[in-house]
Amino acid sequence: MRKKTRVMTLSALLAALSFVFLYFASVWPTGRFGLVAASSLFAAAAVCDAGALPGIYVYVICSVPGLLFIPDRSAALLYILFFGYYPAVKYLIERVKALLLQWVLKLLVFNLALTILWLLLKALVFNVGGYAPGAPVVYAGCNVVFVAFDYGYSKLIRFYSERISVFTHKR
Repeated sequence: MRKKTRVMTLSALLAALSFVFLYFASVWPTGRFGLVAASSLFAAAAVCDAGALPGIYVYVICSVPGLLFIPDRSAALLYILFFGYYPAVKYLIERVKALLLQWVLKLLVFNLALTILWLLLKALVFNVGGYAPGAPVVYAGCNVVFVAFDYGYSKLIRFYSERISVFTHKR
């Protein structure tokens, strides 16, 4: 099988699996964040096996039906605003040699996504304007959680690359 065909087939399969996890996240509210994060692992698998572009394919292929067919749109929005594209962004950022610059870029991407989510919530749910006094506390807490998430995510990606990957694993 040609490499392009193999990459597209892998991307479609991983996008379908990602969509299934995203669907479960919408119907099982107690595990929403965990399942949305788990759905992004399939995009990470595409990135590990074939590069950043197939990871973006998984993100796009899963995002569009996610908005159209998933009953609870909040899970799809979490995926679209951060979890879905993060594996490709993480891969590209981690190609930078300087560790401090990597973390600055990761935190910048995360805080941009958090700000967009915050503004959407304010506009759609709370429908209020002005400054929210609890915002700095929310941002600080979310950044701590993000650093822990990124560390664990890196460990899962390393495990996948070493033990599971269909293209890079030596049998």
